Amino acid sequence: MAQFFYKSIIFFFFSLLIMHTLALDVKKPCKRFVVHFHDILYDGTNAANATSAASANATNLGNFNYGKLVVFNDPVTKDQHLLSPPVARAQGFYFYNMKAEFNAWFAYTLIFNSTEHKGTINIMGADLIAEKTRDFSVVGGTGDFFMTRGIVTIRGEAIQGFAYFRLEMDVKLYECY
Repeated sequence: MAQFFYKSIIFFFFSLLIMHTLALDVKKPCKRFVVHFHDILYDGTNAANATSAASANATNLGNFNYGKLVVFNDPVTKDQHLLSPPVARAQGFYFYNMKAEFNAWFAYTLIFNSTEHKGTINIMGADLIAEKTRDFSVVGGTGDFFMTRGIVTIRGEAIQGFAYFRLEMDVKLYECY
């Protein structure tokens, strides 16, 4: 009986040691890059420059655009300049989903078609606008990003009312094939 007890204790401490070691094994991304997402909302007068449009108007529930749905096809650049050559397009939508404060939910695809990258990265998540940084989930991809998984940390860089905003996207991919 005592021998069984000692073997159980040894097994228990060995298991704790392994779990502790695994918990300290912080994964590093297999691919990481920073890009900038530019959105110009159509306001009725800027059809030539607009990259997004509201397809469902906000409701009268609160003062925070609750229910407003915006569809976009936005340029994504390596630097902060809107007129820089795009490295990708962000195609998708976001909608405002809170009545008491500005929050949105995004679902979009980064589409790469250049000599550097070809393929897509699918991204979705809650944009808690009041927070300095927010994390979206990378839920898949194609081409150079086949079946990728990861995190996109976004940070608002420039916000000009509802007409224009620019987000810095720190893309960290943890599954690369």
